[in-house]
Amino acid sequence: MTERLRVENVYKVFSNTPQKAMERLAAGADKDAVQAELGVVVGLNDVSISVPTGAIYMIMGLSGSGKSTLARCVNRLYEPTAGRILLDGEDIVQLNQSELRQVRRTRISMVFQHFALLPNRTAIENVEFGLKLRGLPPKKRRARAEEVLAIVGLDRWAYHFPHELSGGMRQRVGLARALATDADVLVMDEAFSALDPLIRNEMQDELLRLQHSLKKTILFITHDFQEALKLGTMIAIMADGRVMREGTPQSIVLEPGTEYVAAFTNDVDRSRLFDAASVMRPGNAVAERDGIRVIAASSTGGFAVDTKARLLGRLDEAGLARAKDGADIRAVLAPDVVSVAPDSKLLEVARKCRGTEDLAVTDSEGTFLGVLSPASILTAIAGSSNAGQERHLEEKRHA
Repeated sequence: MTERLRVENVYKVFSNTPQKAMERLAAGADKDAVQAELGVVVGLNDVSISVPTGAIYMIMGLSGSGKSTLARCVNRLYEPTAGRILLDGEDIVQLNQSELRQVRRTRISMVFQHFALLPNRTAIENVEFGLKLRGLPPKKRRARAEEVLAIVGLDRWAYHFPHELSGGMRQRVGLARALATDADVLVMDEAFSALDPLIRNEMQDELLRLQHSLKKTILFITHDFQEALKLGTMIAIMADGRVMREGTPQSIVLEPGTEYVAAFTNDVDRSRLFDAASVMRPGNAVAERDGIRVIAASSTGGFAVDTKARLLGRLDEAGLARAKDGADIRAVLAPDVVSVAPDSKLLEVARKCRGTEDLAVTDSEGTFLGVLSPASILTAIAGSSNAGQERHLEEKRHA
């Protein structure tokens, strides 16, 4: 996966004379020690992250953790004290003001927590605003604004003013304004935090729907770990101006690394977080004849696949025993088989379980990927399954 944005060893010290603070940080002092000794605030302390192209990258942390400071450094609303911020390899910290304005107009768009709409302009005029600053002709920017408002489902509200819209609708206008510029990176700073819980959930679903088709690179700031898990391709958890843990949602829950990070994972709904791929196992080939391979799942039976590993069917316990003894494999195939996609959440998978019968995991082409037992599904929902942990550690060894 290509990298769109990289933050390298970025510091932000809120002081006109940050040198002494930087010296203390380099010597190992933390944010609190520097503030107590020098009376200056450290917003970021040696922060490095890597944001893949097309990812929703969540920056998660409590108040004062540095997450919003990082967002503002990315588009230089705050000037970093030290470090590099690379957008497609170009260090935007080194840009002059003219170059920076061009980046803000064309490559990085921001969606704010409190919408930041112009109250005396209609929804479509708000969406057009960034295009107007860019110098796009009126007809072209109006056409683009109409297109983007339709994408977010607000085409019928284009000529209404912000005070005539609900909170969720105003936030959609803010999102449409950011999308209209077709920027490479969207920075969303607590974008849904001001919304009521129901509307917030709807906006999260809307963002996921849009991302499925638009595939934007999004840096999303939040204090809500559940929101980070729901939306994030990758998550960085911050505290005291530092990144405490970076990884996929599943890897962070499986291996939090510190007590601070682990505290966020205690109440996670694992059935909605973990998928079939995270707990499946490969199964063992126990017989092969006439271009058909038999894979033992458990004592309850197994599965048959062809030479291209496409799933052919299921074998019950008796059929598996006969296949091992040399019987015609096709003759002992059971008439029904339950398969699930690797990205199916465990809540969905559990609903397909039939007693103690194992499930097959297959891709969209019907290729057999692995085996899921009801016991492993329930264990993963209740806590960290051994299969999931082993698989996660194996991935780390081969990374």
